[in-house]
Amino acid sequence: MMKLYYSPGACSLAPHIALEEAGADFEPVRVNFAEAAQRKPDYLAINPKGRVPALADDGFVVTENPAVLRYIARKYPTAALWPDDPREDARCTEWLGWCTSGIHVAYAHTRRPERYAVTEAGKAEVVEKGRETVRETWELVETRLAASASPWAAGERYSVADPYVFLFWTWGRGPNLGYDMPTDFPAWTEHARRMGERPAVQRALAREGIARP
Repeated sequence: MMKLYYSPGACSLAPHIALEEAGADFEPVRVNFAEAAQRKPDYLAINPKGRVPALADDGFVVTENPAVLRYIARKYPTAALWPDDPREDARCTEWLGWCTSGIHVAYAHTRRPERYAVTEAGKAEVVEKGRETVRETWELVETRLAASASPWAAGERYSVADPYVFLFWTWGRGPNLGYDMPTDFPAWTEHARRMGERPAVQRALAREGIARP
């Protein structure tokens, strides 16, 4: 059986939702970050990067959200989680790239400053600048979603881009940033509420203990 290694509320929420959307037969395996399980030998044997998600499928392991999400979409084509239209295909790829290399990295500067500085003063500067960058990034996401006439991130059809975009909405309302998402980011919040109406999303959120939008 396919296994998804995840941590509640982490970026692994995106493939967790995608697997539920695909109707996949999978085993969710929780990696306990509180006990640093991601750094222990048994998990490092699965993912030497010591991060989530990791998706194991009959001996084949794939990591990094863009790859994991595309693998799920390709493995379950009848779920139609990847756009056929060339422009929507490009838009979906664009969102995945931005989420992983832009939005997530910006957030990490506020949440994991030890990755970028050694001294306490240096870490404080990383967090301070990170909060500025995160706010600008969140506003860019809001602008993009508000300008689109489509209900979903990549176009008219739901795709694997949507759970990834939704993930960062949940981080925006979380304690680290504490944004008033409905007030400050209404278009993004509307997208999140559409997500929250989907049974697959509800199942993943319930398993991870995350409140619906």
